Amino acid sequence: MKTDLLGRLLAAKDANTPVALVTDLTSGLQTLVFEDAIHGSFGLEDEQLAEVRERLRQDRSGLIGDLDDEDSPRLFVHAHNPPLRLLIVGAVHIAQPLAPIAALTGYAVTVIDPRGSFATAERFPGVALVDAWPDEALAELKIDTRTAVVTLTHDPKLDDPALMAALRSPAFYVGSLGSKRTHAKRMERLTQEGLTADELARLHAPVGLDIGAVTPAEIAISVMAQITAVRRKNRTA
Repeated sequence: MKTDLLGRLLAAKDANTPVALVTDLTSGLQTLVFEDAIHGSFGLEDEQLAEVRERLRQDRSGLIGDLDDEDSPRLFVHAHNPPLRLLIVGAVHIAQPLAPIAALTGYAVTVIDPRGSFATAERFPGVALVDAWPDEALAELKIDTRTAVVTLTHDPKLDDPALMAALRSPAFYVGSLGSKRTHAKRMERLTQEGLTADELARLHAPVGLDIGAVTPAEIAISVMAQITAVRRKNRTA
């Protein structure tokens, strides 16, 4: 690998920027594919570029091209992605099953709650806990395109500032707990705070897929299912 290409790859990894290293197995030439740029020794056709970026989004390294056609370019895609993260605002009952479910799905989980009696190691064993105000915590944690944010407190003083930060961030998923009536009031408040229609359209609320969930564990499953659907199917779910 050329020095400049290696430098760009290492810089991307240090900055938690998703990037795919694409190698032409015939020539040995290599190219870096970012979400919005390409740097390297060769270009890619539109169809190839789209497939590389889809593989990057899905964390799927591997070969692309027609392996039975000697004239077809054979390219190996190596996806380099920062960790998936789930930032949970509110150390409430639903967060207790949601944290381990998310961890089993491959997410690094952080629970944010300034209320010390809620965010304890006893209630969330092995989970990263932050006792700062949610908007301050989210700013410190630097939300990226591999981050999902869920607010669960039912308290506008905690949820609203977090949602404002998350909806203006690159987070791939933002969800919030609450009934349809609660959500309607929330939308009014967030609109008054200056969020645009496009920003508000990113919010999944009431959070989770409609599977008839009732218990905290069932609601946690519905939330994780919706996050998975948004990420894997690249849809609004």
